Amino acid sequence: MNDHGRRDGARGDAARPWDGQVLGPEDLGADPGERATLVQFSTAFCQPCRATRRILDDVAGMVEGVAHVEVDAESRLDLVRRLGLRGTPTVLVLDASGEVVRGAGGQPRKADVIAALGSVIL
Repeated sequence: MNDHGRRDGARGDAARPWDGQVLGPEDLGADPGERATLVQFSTAFCQPCRATRRILDDVAGMVEGVAHVEVDAESRLDLVRRLGLRGTPTVLVLDASGEVVRGAGGQPRKADVIAALGSVIL
């Protein structure tokens, strides 16, 4: 998981629609974490979303001040469009101020989530 949603470790040159966006409690439907927030966009029948939920819950439970917030993409189409999301699951990492600093589509690997989170809270 990197800044531009690519898993190959290379940085893309094109900015993603979510770059620099700030999400608050009104967007998330929940309070963000004190240090960082893992935001997961899911849909009801998405099998990879279930596995992603377990990974993000596990990682958030490992680090104090980190929250995992799951957003139902179907009920928040306004936010999905604003962020330019193309599928579920999509995971965004927010810093303490709520700014989106990382993001990726698809089911993430736990190690990638930990690395992305580490770069945000250090």
